[in-house]
Amino acid sequence: MLSSVRGRPTTSLTTHRTALVVLVTVMLTLAAGCSPGPPAEQPADGAPPGLERFYSQKLAYGPCADYATTEDDVKLFADEQLQCGRLSVPLDYNDHAGRTIELGILKVPATGKPIGSLVVNPGGPASPGRSFAAQLKSTAGYPAIGQRFDVVGFDMRGTGASTPTVDCFTDAERSTDHLMASFFFGGETWTETETRAAAKKCAEGSGGPDVISHLGSRDTARDMDVLRAVVGDQKLTYFGASYGTRLGAVYAAMFPAKVRALVLDGGIDPTLGIESRMVQQFTGFQRAFDAMATDCATATSCPLGTDPKAATAAFHKLVRPLVDKPLPVGAGRMLTHRDAVEAVLFALYNKSNWPVIADGLTELAAGRGELLLAVRDQAHLRQPDGSYPTFLEGAYATHCNDRERLTSRQETAMRNRMLAAAPFMDDGRNRQARDVCEHWPAAPTLGYPYAVNITGLPPTVVVSVTGDPSAPHEGGIGLARALGSRLLTVDGAQHGAVLVPGNKCVDDAVTTYLIELETPQTDARCTL
Repeated sequence: MLSSVRGRPTTSLTTHRTALVVLVTVMLTLAAGCSPGPPAEQPADGAPPGLERFYSQKLAYGPCADYATTEDDVKLFADEQLQCGRLSVPLDYNDHAGRTIELGILKVPATGKPIGSLVVNPGGPASPGRSFAAQLKSTAGYPAIGQRFDVVGFDMRGTGASTPTVDCFTDAERSTDHLMASFFFGGETWTETETRAAAKKCAEGSGGPDVISHLGSRDTARDMDVLRAVVGDQKLTYFGASYGTRLGAVYAAMFPAKVRALVLDGGIDPTLGIESRMVQQFTGFQRAFDAMATDCATATSCPLGTDPKAATAAFHKLVRPLVDKPLPVGAGRMLTHRDAVEAVLFALYNKSNWPVIADGLTELAAGRGELLLAVRDQAHLRQPDGSYPTFLEGAYATHCNDRERLTSRQETAMRNRMLAAAPFMDDGRNRQARDVCEHWPAAPTLGYPYAVNITGLPPTVVVSVTGDPSAPHEGGIGLARALGSRLLTVDGAQHGAVLVPGNKCVDDAVTTYLIELETPQTDARCTL
């Protein structure tokens, strides 16, 4: 099984070990809007007019045990040093006197005299931010950072301990994977009736169409600025991973004068539209699959064979029969083609997890699917009682508020390009695809490019792994270019490199920047 922090699997575990709480849908994070975004909107000092009551609120912190939303949270939040509370923000920032919502907040208090707060986001979008902040406490690089910063995580609007919570699908629908899986799949199986029904169910289960229409990245960036003020910081110090790099870039474009420091790890290029980004990402997935297959081929027992060039065909031979005939696994469960591909995809996020892929495919060749289904369940944070937390629904809602809309013809053409870039994921059915957001009650609000030509932004740092399967190095280079950031290149094969893997070279460079505001040298490089 895989252990995941910050939306990416990080270490190889046995099938009997319980996963850490924050799982990922980082691959869901590549959505954007349809028109250039607005310029920076806040003066250097003070709250925007009409928002004073939100910017001046006081957080009432208490024990975190009451804020647990998963079984792993129950264990994680037993740490008495952790402090939790709720932040009130407007649902619609253009309606200051209207409906309000609450965000779940977790603080890991500094162990020394703090400079201020380090606000963190694990990606996803909508992966559990409170859990991520709590988990960072156990990383090798935390002591130096934790001495000088309160580490603050938040559950994005509509997710985790935030209220109202996005709820689009039943647990039964989640288990079938027909209506809720990663966005690599849904659109090629949904009918227009289903896309319409999904938008309707999301609105009904989440508090109304106005709620699900205000769950985009620009809304969350505004939430972050309220949080910055409420924790007492004049300027934001921020660490975002994967989708969190988009969130940081959007904040930088909207509030450049409020930035102290930004560390963006596993970057998304803000200049690319949805099709270019998805093709870039799928190219990264295929590179990772090919590298895994090459490594596997060194063993005569490799379930993909000993010829890496034939690995995709061998993979198809193993998994494509599941399209028509899912494999029974346990009581009432089935391993589908989508499950098997998704499990492999998650395991590709870190080289140390490649043996899990080999073991799972070896089982599949023998007619068993327990391991692959367990990895899929872990990726979805499926609970022991068969229930699902709603972070994937939160990711779906963010996706629909950010990405530009496509016609069925455009969506089909895009998905064909995606699968041409990552043929191992192709089920061979050549279906007509639909935009899963086509009946969302509001137009997207992100716009693209969404973070270019920013004036007044201080030096920032982008960290990019050369062999990142989900956020290809090209995306990190593009993000650094757009923001004028210093790029820290990391040679390796995993998704992201800051704190979680425990690489001293990376963590030292990031810590020095966060504390001293000294960026890495030009052409700085680390190796995992």
